[in-house]
Order: sequence, then C-alpha cells, then structure tokens
Amino acid sequence: MPVTAKLSRKFYEKLGDDVTNELVEWFNLVDATYRSDLRELNELNFARFDAKVEQRVAELDAKIERLVAGLRVEMQAGFTTADARLDQRLAELETRLTKRLFGFWIAQAATTAALVFGVVKLVQG
Repeated sequence: MPVTAKLSRKFYEKLGDDVTNELVEWFNLVDATYRSDLRELNELNFARFDAKVEQRVAELDAKIERLVAGLRVEMQAGFTTADARLDQRLAELETRLTKRLFGFWIAQAATTAALVFGVVKLVQG
C-alpha cells in the first residue's frame, strides 16, 4: 500500500502546481521502488532462511533416524539376552521339576509296593 506524499500549500504557491505534483509523483515513485526492492530482498532472505530450515530439518531427521536405528539395535540385543536368560531359567525349572517328580514317583512306588506286601502278608497270615 503506497503512501501518497502530499506537500504543504506553500510548496504549491512557491513552485507551482505542475512542479510540486511532479515532485510528489517522484517521491511516490521512489517510495514504490524502495518498497519493491525491499520486498525482493525480503523474499530472497526468506528463501535463504527457508533453505537453511529445510537443511536443518533434514539433518535432524537423519540424526533421529540414526538414534532410532541405534536404539533398535540395542533393544534387539537386550531382547535376545533376555530371551536367552529366560530360556535358561525355564530349562533349570524343568530340570528341578523333573527331579522332584521322579522323587515323588519313587516315593509313591515304594509306598504302593509296601502296601501291596502288607496286604498280601495280612491275607496270608
């Protein structure tokens, strides 16, 4: 929005309407030129700023991707270690349960055999 320059009435009286109007038009032209130049400069600066922001965003994206990849590797290693530990503990639990069940089976078999011999002895005797 251009600002129209207006001069005081004394300019019009001293210089005349034609010269004063030319002077006002020249001021307005200079103002429009400077505004246009400033707009172009701002657009160039914004383009440079936008390019820098895009570059930094790309760098941050790459950094985040590297961090996520590293975390993914660490998590997979941790899960593998946890799986190995869990497998080992389950194997140990299975071994203990097998031993206890075998002991229970032997005690049960001995008790059953003793009862059978006791009943046979009672029946015979």
